[in-house]
Amino acid sequence: MSMLVLLLIALVALLHAYFLVLEMFLWTRPLGMKVFRLTREKAESTKVLAANQGLYNGFLAAGLVWSIIGERRDVATFFLACVVIAGVYGAATVNKRIFFVQAVPALLALAALWFVG
Repeated sequence: MSMLVLLLIALVALLHAYFLVLEMFLWTRPLGMKVFRLTREKAESTKVLAANQGLYNGFLAAGLVWSIIGERRDVATFFLACVVIAGVYGAATVNKRIFFVQAVPALLALAALWFVG
């Protein structure tokens, strides 16, 4: 894989590691509440659900790191596609900005993976 592809995949992995930290550890803190536009009450009542979601984001990050270490196009394709699907679903059901924050970087990495190599 080219350096561009590796960097784009790493960017997506870093984003999902950041989401893990926000959702698992900072959900009820000022930064987490600001990023996700939550009230204190909403953050407290959803913190277990957010931690679960954060764990899944960690699995996505781990899969993307695996694809980089092993230079596995198939693994990268699978995990990037998962990110795109989650981003599209999140944009359709929660907030349109999720598409731009989550799906667009993964789409760029997928395009680079398949057209740049």
